[in-house]
Amino acid sequence: MERPRTTRCTAFEGSRRIASGELAEVALATKAVVERGERGPVLVFDDETSEPIELDLRGSPDDVLARLPSSDDDMPPTPRGPGRPRLGVVAREVTLLPRHWEWLAAQSGGASVAIRRLVEEARRASEPADRVRRARDAAYRFMAAVAGNEPGFEEATRALFSGDLDRFVAHTAAWPADVREHARLLASAALGA
Repeated sequence: MERPRTTRCTAFEGSRRIASGELAEVALATKAVVERGERGPVLVFDDETSEPIELDLRGSPDDVLARLPSSDDDMPPTPRGPGRPRLGVVAREVTLLPRHWEWLAAQSGGASVAIRRLVEEARRASEPADRVRRARDAAYRFMAAVAGNEPGFEEATRALFSGDLDRFVAHTAAWPADVREHARLLASAALGA
């Protein structure tokens, strides 16, 4: 998946942080490290999700930047199916029991309006838990990629998933400074720090 150059990300050479910031500046800093002859694996992570970002670092700095999408508008359009395209409504199949269809049919506005309202209410109600889950998943994704062989990794992972900040801090204390700081930063939203 291509990302716009405004994506915030962090690059590591082994356990050393190369750069953190906008994708364009991180890409150029990463290119400089690779050209000098990296000593460890070079990985770039999306700061929000910790998904790895693949960069094509061949050519000049201008070539590297030219291959980065400049905005979300440069993303290929997603194909539209049936529905109300101007509203962004997309038709999909929903399977329900007959009593559910009967209840939906009795709602004002019909089944579609009732389902959209129920989904919005559920999204609002679950947003805090979803935010914690996304932060926890991002922290774990980074930890597994960079700190999987560090002492206390399994215990830190258990502390992350149980929401125990003190144990997490204790078990990441011996990790290389840049890895420890980034893992704690990512975990802070999940651990309430």
